[in-house]
Amino acid sequence: MSSVWSQKDRVAPIVEVRGLSIGFAGANGGKPIVTDFDLTVSPGECVALVGESGSGKSITARSLLNLAGEGARTAAHPFEIMGRDARSFGEADWRKLRGTVTGLVMQDALVSLDPLRTIGQEVAEVISSHRILTDPGAIRDRTLETLGKVGIPNPADRALQYAHQLSGGLRQRALIASAIAADPDLIIADEPTTSLDVTVQAQVLQVLAERIREGAGLLLISHDLAVVAGIADRVIVMRNGRVVDSGPTRDVLTHPRHPYTRQLIAAVPSGQSRGSRLASARFEPGAVDTTALAIVREPLPQRQAAGAVVLEVEGIAKSFTAPKAVGRTKSVVLQDISFDVRAGEVVGIVGESGSGKSTCAKIVLGLLPPDEGEVRLLGEPWSSVAEAGRRRLRRKLQYIPQDALSSFDPRYRVKDIVAENLPGSGSRGARRERIVSLLDLVGLNADYLDRLPRSLSGGQRQRVSIARALAAEPSIIVCDEPVSALDICIQAQVLDLLAELQSRLGTALLFISHDLGVIEHLCDRVLVFQNGRIVEQGATEDVLGRPQHAYTKSLLASVPDIQRGLRADVAAA
Repeated sequence: MSSVWSQKDRVAPIVEVRGLSIGFAGANGGKPIVTDFDLTVSPGECVALVGESGSGKSITARSLLNLAGEGARTAAHPFEIMGRDARSFGEADWRKLRGTVTGLVMQDALVSLDPLRTIGQEVAEVISSHRILTDPGAIRDRTLETLGKVGIPNPADRALQYAHQLSGGLRQRALIASAIAADPDLIIADEPTTSLDVTVQAQVLQVLAERIREGAGLLLISHDLAVVAGIADRVIVMRNGRVVDSGPTRDVLTHPRHPYTRQLIAAVPSGQSRGSRLASARFEPGAVDTTALAIVREPLPQRQAAGAVVLEVEGIAKSFTAPKAVGRTKSVVLQDISFDVRAGEVVGIVGESGSGKSTCAKIVLGLLPPDEGEVRLLGEPWSSVAEAGRRRLRRKLQYIPQDALSSFDPRYRVKDIVAENLPGSGSRGARRERIVSLLDLVGLNADYLDRLPRSLSGGQRQRVSIARALAAEPSIIVCDEPVSALDICIQAQVLDLLAELQSRLGTALLFISHDLGVIEHLCDRVLVFQNGRIVEQGATEDVLGRPQHAYTKSLLASVPDIQRGLRADVAAA
């Protein structure tokens, strides 16, 4: 590390900002997007920023790296990093700071990682460019050690792979490795565990916690309040660019003062929220102890009873051969997978990254052929026939992805995206009327018809994705992590929407998620995947409430929990 940064007494704050405002010329009616924001992060401390999308969390964190965006106007007094006045920094100062003093972990690893470099090269560049080490052998050893720290298996092999060759969870771990490779004083982590399963999430949080114990500061942006409870010392709640609540984590999460903070906490899905509208959740005085606050929710519509089988999966298996760079070894991804889904039923699939969940979904969708076994849709052959033979039934099986934006044609407007799945016949007026009715069904209106995807919020995009799926009047929809990237309030709205539509239309859902709280809230049955096999299955309340298999128990033990996190905080103190 440069001596410029190491001379400061480490007892002093790493970051101290008062009265921060951030704005852009011509945006937000000329008003700042972030107003009067105060932040202090000390060595060995974690401060968490929480709030809905658009509240100003990410742009606030980026301003600490001078990455708020082109044309950003930032003002604060003081604005100090490691005791130096950042307002006087030139670009060379900012470049020196990034990587050694501050490390940044973004949510979208696929966009953040260089597609032309292996992940080993990505991590090694941080070490070599800042001259942390100069010997090639030492750089390689440090690179592999760092990859192993964040839970990447076989780091020597994985270091030779590119981002597109890795699962979402492995990509995110590689990105975190590049952020901590130079042992920065401050780590800025923007939703670092959003795409990770609970076991890998626990590993990554343990790595971040270890860096905190070693004296680094952590600024964590997360919509997962259970994660925040387990690692943060203080919480700052933002809404519309302002701080509405702040204080020690225990105080904010157990005695929320602001109505918005209460809304965030009440909207967290769990087994207790099953059958209720998450977005309706609110705190009210308890019936017995009026000084205590209790969560009150409105009920969802009555569910239809499960009907006839719409999807049958029998004994499917799938293997892949690894790239030449890692030895052309054969990897078994799925083995003897069998289950069915009935009309009106929601079946969940859980398991850690690499357990075969997404591969199973691709086979069900007819995007990947199984090596063995068969999939039948509505009683007819599906996986064993060519696409031409599937075309007649294709509309009956739809898909809602995790990243709606990447599934849209960027040239298409909302009306074009939804129209993709409409039948070919009908007048232009009738088709427009049908599109408007579908948007209305998902809580949007005709004002959105001519909007482009990039002008929509994350929750609005996911609603358009749901409307597109419903346009085909499907019998079953495969949902692959459809709410994992959404903040708590938007997640609650989308889960309510899926539950309401599923109750009203009787459409079956095959729901893949690493969030066991979401599974408990939404699903009737659950399948637990491990190493390509189903190790436990049954009614959700049985599997997750009374697990029998050791792996299911380990998954549940890894799930972050608000109360468990706060209890651990007390024990540590």
